[in-house]
This record gives sequence, C-alpha cells and structure tokens, in this order.
Amino acid sequence: MSTPKVLIMASNGFEEAELFVPLERLRASGCEVQVAAPAMAPIRATVLDDPGRTIQPDLTIGDVRAEDWDALLIPGGLINPDFLRTQLDSVDLVRSFVTADKAVGAICHGPWLLVEADVLRGRRATGWRSIRTDLRNAGAEVVDAPVVTDGRLVTAVGPDDAAAFADALLAVITSSGR
Repeated sequence: MSTPKVLIMASNGFEEAELFVPLERLRASGCEVQVAAPAMAPIRATVLDDPGRTIQPDLTIGDVRAEDWDALLIPGGLINPDFLRTQLDSVDLVRSFVTADKAVGAICHGPWLLVEADVLRGRRATGWRSIRTDLRNAGAEVVDAPVVTDGRLVTAVGPDDAAAFADALLAVITSSGR
C-alpha cells in the first residue's frame, strides 16, 4: 500500500488545534501531509481570538490538483474558511475532491467550504453551532455529534474534537475506498 497523501488547505486565521493536531496525528500514522495556502507566505493560526503559531505552506492552492492527493483536510477557525470560501480556486478544489470521491474532512467552520462548493445535499454533517443553519440550508442532515462520517466525508464540531476528527479521517483514508 502506498503512503496516503493528505492536503491541508488553510489561510491566515485557521484554528490552531484544528490544523496542528490532525497534521501531527496523520504524520505519526505514516501519511504524507502538506499544507496549501493562497500564497507561499507563512500563515498564522488563532487560538480562539488570540494569535497562534505559524506554519509555512508547502504549495499554493492554485498549484494543487486533486488527482495527486488521497484526502483533503479543511481546518476551521472563523477567519480561515470565511476567506477561503470567497476564493474560486479553493471552492473548485473542494468540489473536485468530493466529485472524485476522495476523503474530505472539515472541522468547525471548515464546512462552510462544503456549503460554498454545493456538495452537502443529502449528506450527514456537523460543524460549529453557528454554521449549522448554513449546513441545513445547503441540504445537509445536521447531526448533533462531535464527529460525523458520511461515506468519504468527515465533519467535526470544533477544536476539542480535533483528535477524534483526525482519527475518523484517517480511518476513511485507509479504508478500502482509497
């Protein structure tokens, strides 16, 4: 079995635990994980509303092709997904991963990108409390659970669920559907 390749798509304002916890867990499990951002400049996390750690992207979102990856991970935070959902290349990338039946994980406000890509109709999903109406309006069946897996789609509520989210995404990545 080849090494699973996981792409994390993020911009400034991602919630620190929602990127770093899955990044570390996935790498510890043998996945190759890289970060794509709108530009090659370092991006900064938030820890709730406070500034957090930075990370250097490995590539730009515009340079990513879904066919080169096994999975996509979208961390939340309020600022990160709100910005990315206004970027056509980011939304198109999300749609291409889902259309290709690749594993896709989105946590906290990250599912806003799933809403924008119009890929939630008939799917079960969760997210931060304040976006659940958006998920429902996009056609999702909103489930009140920390982590929800629907086929190759994994969603989670927030930073406290980052480890369980990473484990659920890893289970999908390493399932026979890869």
